[in-house]
Amino acid sequence: MCSHLFYDLDSCSRLWILSFLKVFLFFLLERIIRHGPVFTQEPSDSVFPLSAEDNKIFINCKAKGSPAPHYKWKFNRTDLDIDMDYSLVEGNLLINNPQATKHGGVYQCIATNAFGTILSREAKVEFAYLQNFSSKARSPVLVREGQAVVLLCGPPPHFGEIRYSWIFNGRPSIVVGDNRRFVSQRTGNLYIAKVETSDVGNYTCVVRNVMTNTTVYSSPTPVVLRRDAVMGEYEPKIEVQFEKMLHVAKGSSVRLECFALGNPVPSISWKRADGSPFPGKMKINHSNGVLEIPYFRPEDSGLYECVAENSKGHSIAKGRLVFQIYKTQCFHHCCNSDLHWECKANGKPQPVYRWLKNGQPLVSQDRIRVDGGGLTISNINRMDSGMYQCLAENDNGVIYASAELKVVASPPDFSKNPVKKTTLIQRGGEAIIECRPHASPRASYSWRRGNEFLKDSKRRTISEDGTLRIANVTKSDVGRYTCVAKNPFGTSSSSGTLVVKEPTKITVPPLSMDATVGESIVLPCEVSKDSTLHPVFKWFFNGKLIDFSRHDHFGMIGGGSSGDLMIRNVQLKHSGKYVCMVHTAVDSVSAAADLIVRGPPGAPVDVLVGDVTDRTAQLSWGPGPDNHSPVTLYIVQARTPFSIGWQAVKTGIGLCVLSCRVWFYFRKPVIFISLKNPYLSGRAEGVRPFCWVESRGPEVAPANVSGGGGSRGELVIVWEPVPEELQNGEKFGYVVAFRPLGTTTWKQSVLASADASRYIYKNDTFLPLTQFEVKVGVYNEIGEGPFSPVVIVYSADEEPSVAPPRVWARSLSASEIEVFWEPAHQSGSKGRITGYEVCKHQKWREGKKMVTESSVKITGLKGSTLYLMSVRAHNSAGTGPSSAPISITTKKPPPSQPPGNIEWNLTNSKVFLNWEHVKAMDNESEVTGYKVVYRQSWHRGSSVVETNRTSVELQLPSEEDLLVQIKALSDGGDGSSSSPIRIPKIVTLISPNGISKTIMVSQTLSAAERNQPKNDLL
Repeated sequence: MCSHLFYDLDSCSRLWILSFLKVFLFFLLERIIRHGPVFTQEPSDSVFPLSAEDNKIFINCKAKGSPAPHYKWKFNRTDLDIDMDYSLVEGNLLINNPQATKHGGVYQCIATNAFGTILSREAKVEFAYLQNFSSKARSPVLVREGQAVVLLCGPPPHFGEIRYSWIFNGRPSIVVGDNRRFVSQRTGNLYIAKVETSDVGNYTCVVRNVMTNTTVYSSPTPVVLRRDAVMGEYEPKIEVQFEKMLHVAKGSSVRLECFALGNPVPSISWKRADGSPFPGKMKINHSNGVLEIPYFRPEDSGLYECVAENSKGHSIAKGRLVFQIYKTQCFHHCCNSDLHWECKANGKPQPVYRWLKNGQPLVSQDRIRVDGGGLTISNINRMDSGMYQCLAENDNGVIYASAELKVVASPPDFSKNPVKKTTLIQRGGEAIIECRPHASPRASYSWRRGNEFLKDSKRRTISEDGTLRIANVTKSDVGRYTCVAKNPFGTSSSSGTLVVKEPTKITVPPLSMDATVGESIVLPCEVSKDSTLHPVFKWFFNGKLIDFSRHDHFGMIGGGSSGDLMIRNVQLKHSGKYVCMVHTAVDSVSAAADLIVRGPPGAPVDVLVGDVTDRTAQLSWGPGPDNHSPVTLYIVQARTPFSIGWQAVKTGIGLCVLSCRVWFYFRKPVIFISLKNPYLSGRAEGVRPFCWVESRGPEVAPANVSGGGGSRGELVIVWEPVPEELQNGEKFGYVVAFRPLGTTTWKQSVLASADASRYIYKNDTFLPLTQFEVKVGVYNEIGEGPFSPVVIVYSADEEPSVAPPRVWARSLSASEIEVFWEPAHQSGSKGRITGYEVCKHQKWREGKKMVTESSVKITGLKGSTLYLMSVRAHNSAGTGPSSAPISITTKKPPPSQPPGNIEWNLTNSKVFLNWEHVKAMDNESEVTGYKVVYRQSWHRGSSVVETNRTSVELQLPSEEDLLVQIKALSDGGDGSSSSPIRIPKIVTLISPNGISKTIMVSQTLSAAERNQPKNDLL
């Protein structure tokens, strides 16, 4: 058995472990696992400022192991003596009063316990500094306008993290990066994608050491503009780009730079090659030149692209981020077996390999063979136990991977993995009983039932790993089974019991069926089972488990051996495959059925308009989904910006020709198609202009010309305006012509409004009810159109001059009175009498009501209140004199208390209601009976039962809840209503196999129903 260890050493002195493998080969002899040292924290390269106030350096090193390891250190690959300059804190090394010349170098931690020794990776300790720039003057940079330029910083000698910035024309004018200018923190250079005249001046590079907080300034670099030419446009060139392959450790931060030169100035965008979006933690600065990824995670790995583009072209830079992975794997080897480990690394230059055992070099000898990155040990024994390390190194450094080899031996042991105590299996199934003790070397196995050892047969087999299989189980197989495991170091056994149950069967499966939208159906699922088992029913719809708590349409009914699925108010979306799955402790069974829901057809498709003329257009379409019911009729509807709603224009199957006798005048009509099948109708829209008519003179005259009424001396003429789509052009108006009957000269008046529908001519010289011949014509900007047919219209009448001779009234309730009068004599009045005006007087308030009969009911009154009533005749010219007023008092108000303590009982399909008698107050009318108002929950119409008792019997409708209200009756009217009472419906459901089930569906009042007015059932 072998394992592979992968490393990467790149040319930038960074060491990346692609796979870190720790292998444990062991056979347990002890209950407590003891192991060699494993580093949990290794030294890392460190940089310290020479002028740090804390005059100490702390280098981490920590390892776990049992027993606990002890530590020592190497400095520049020689053993380090712990003296005044050094001290150990657990495994960590503390350097006191550090000095660059004395303490700078390479440190390595060594951890040792009884099982062996391992070496940590090497860590450099270096000291940060920053020297001054050279004082030598820098040469000017000559550029043309529109050209790109790169100003080199050339930082002085330094060590430690530094930050770059640039100053323009002296302090404090700092160059701020944008989409045209960019300062790279990798090179320190200033990049200007396209030079402008405002860029001319002196540029100074500023370098700051983060560790020492020291800042130095370069000599100015002059930028001078050449006047001989202007740079033309060219495609982007990415000048600053990130590494093509970058290994990143978990939790570290990544900063990718990308900037392009070009004219016009390129825009920078970032994306992942696989198209996945950036998480919110990623940051892109305002110029898009930098992408920052904090807290690097495995999901951040992948290929990243920077795209620079302008109007002349684009350029792409790509780089892959690789998550640095450390893995520990465990392998089990047998005693006297062969071991082969292989260690591989990538790097430039190609790395070489060394192997260590307990910190000492391994060479090929006897049973050990070292071949580059491969290590082979033949016929391993306990003397080979220890800590092994592979070293891969090149000019850029060295990296380590560790493994522990522990060789022990043990007899079979069932303490951690005994045979299962009880195995349940259904009759006719296959029983599988595993036997998995811990043993080294591997044990041999045998099985017995009671005291009888078992042999392989047609139904029973024992596999090499100790598993016992019994096929086609019967009741005779019940019993206690024991596995016996044996190896050279001992024998052990473990037992378990096999219990056989009757299989579960679905006796009433769901059947495929059809349903109509809005129906409620039941899919049955009943089983026969072993009496000791408890079935669990689950339903799946199109492969997904139904969550009954989240679906209002689905419910499971039944219990025990039944788990029927009820689907309420079936919709088209419920078509599909339903599976009933039943689980018990020993088996699972299922049955499926298909549900087809028939409903309204889907929208027609591919609506097209063709063969358009100034009067017609041909319309065609394709059929949409019929939702399992053939389409029987298409209804074509149309509308224009002038029409109200949709208007049916044609019916047929797939093709029709529409008449376009309408004026659209640069407006777009809309075609609308609806279609019907035996269930409901569907709709589809196609928005498209199909008729264009040039402006022309009006062709349609106003309709329904009439008139009359008005004040004395007025001639009132009215008509229906011509619809906008029939006006045929702009500046539409009307011409009103009239003359007294018997004369020859027409008098005309022009109304310059398309919305006009009324004209009044006033002349006090003509007598009331003079007959006039009247006609109304039309015109627009093109010319005049036709006149309407001539009609006779009367001028205004004169007001009546007499009052009704007698008026009387009677009180009907607390809120109603009825007023009567004798009609006024027409012969004594100057003007015609066409109706009457009834006036109501109550203290300082008045009210009026216009009627044509000789009596009227006045409602909305107050109880126990005195009113004065008078009547006068009227016509279109106005009202005549009032009659003498009469007085009338309304009755006492009805009881304000609603019936209380309402109880109801349900027997078969009848409901019995009882309530308490309502007692009226002194200022209220006495109770004469009760009114019971009831209706079905979703119906608007109500039924009323009146009774003089405090109980009533009602018939309960099926398939619908019943809403009931009760109120008292009195001479003063109906009293207050009780709150609505909901009596739940009784539902009888019949499944496809004819099984009838009756259930009561109980519901409570909705918030909307509870807040309804108490008389809303009326």
